[in-house]
Amino acid sequence: MAIFLPERTTTAVGSLTPREIVAELDKYVIGQAKAKRAVAIALRNRLRRQRLPAEIADEVTPKNILMIGPTGVGKTEIARRLARLAHSPFIKVEASKFTEVGYVGRDVESMVRDLVELAVDMVRDEKGEEVRDKARAAAEERLLDLLLPTRPPAPGEDPIAAREQAGRTRERMREQFREGRLDERVVEIDVQPTAMPAFEIIAGSSVEEIGVNLKDMMGNMFGGRSKSRRLKVPAAFEHLVAEEQAKLLDMESVSRTAVQRVEQAGIIFVDEIDKIASRDGAGGGGRGPDVSREGVQRDILPIVEGTTVSTKHGMVKTDHILFIAAGAFHVSKPSDLIPELQGRFPIRVELEPLTRDDFVRILTEPRNALVKQYTALLGTEDLTITFTAEAVGRIADFAARVNDTTENIGARRLHTVMERLLDEVSFSAPELAEKSLTIDEAYVDGMLADIVKNEDLSRYIL
Repeated sequence: MAIFLPERTTTAVGSLTPREIVAELDKYVIGQAKAKRAVAIALRNRLRRQRLPAEIADEVTPKNILMIGPTGVGKTEIARRLARLAHSPFIKVEASKFTEVGYVGRDVESMVRDLVELAVDMVRDEKGEEVRDKARAAAEERLLDLLLPTRPPAPGEDPIAAREQAGRTRERMREQFREGRLDERVVEIDVQPTAMPAFEIIAGSSVEEIGVNLKDMMGNMFGGRSKSRRLKVPAAFEHLVAEEQAKLLDMESVSRTAVQRVEQAGIIFVDEIDKIASRDGAGGGGRGPDVSREGVQRDILPIVEGTTVSTKHGMVKTDHILFIAAGAFHVSKPSDLIPELQGRFPIRVELEPLTRDDFVRILTEPRNALVKQYTALLGTEDLTITFTAEAVGRIADFAARVNDTTENIGARRLHTVMERLLDEVSFSAPELAEKSLTIDEAYVDGMLADIVKNEDLSRYIL
């Protein structure tokens, strides 16, 4: 018997080899071949595991990954794109935001609960698409009822003829609705608030979550009567479709599927793990803030090792969730993590700092390249923008120079530089008489050179 994974997950990557997974990641992330190779193998191993007999598959745990590298080099983007490729529930958390048990703040189990909520939304959307046609048909009938309220036959009127006439009028109204001729009409609909049972609020919630959820529940209890809203026909129709979809969905089934997807395909990206490493070696001497850092590590450890977390959608086992941790490790080093946690991240990859040539490729090659994004954005104003190769090289030069002379924030610097470069164009685009613009080397120098030369000014602007 093989381990079952959600169909959407297996069909998305079932035929992809590690080399093909890397090729898919190359479409969005430049360089970092070692990190891409590591995550591609991890994803492929999930596929291999599901083909094993159940008794062996249970023993095969994910090989968690520790990414080491400065900010802005692609750590988060690699993990995020991998999750999208696999259609896996994915969440990014920052280790520095957690506090150990006994302190006020977020507890580490909340990362699993948040992942489950995200998976529930994913499954609900997928199941909602499956019943959308049926929901739209039911919503259309409800909308027609609002547009044409049923009236009893008048005294002396033939009931059969009245029904036939009402039916013909209804079909004409249906035709007008589908053709969009009723879009300006306004109808009044009742909106029902969704109440959350008290037992669901307490189960699987941290202290902070209980406070928020209790507030929601009290609002529903004392102000939960349905409210009438006046909406135009298109908005009313979409609201009714959502209501009909909710009626058709089996939320127990959605929750079960979501929990299973988290357990078998979930990915948790733990960023800034270096911020909770003790800087004087594992243990940190047992004094000061290092006690809290080590406490967070010890709280994270059972989640990564494999435990069961209580959520309002059921108990979730974390044994086969893939954990990808990342940190710059400028001050601390991976060996400063407690030994038990180090052992749970057997695959370590070091990401390389980005060079000027990498910036040129990032600006132009990926599907989400910045040059393509700004060209498309300004194209909505009927403005055709063209970047010369020399201009792109100059932008990369400026970004690399600012990173060298100030804080190195990697590819994120390109966003700041591009915003500054196109600030005037973006502001004036709707009023420009000339609807084509070529960004050349001279234009880039004119907009950025003075700022880059002034190191103090570039610290604040770029």
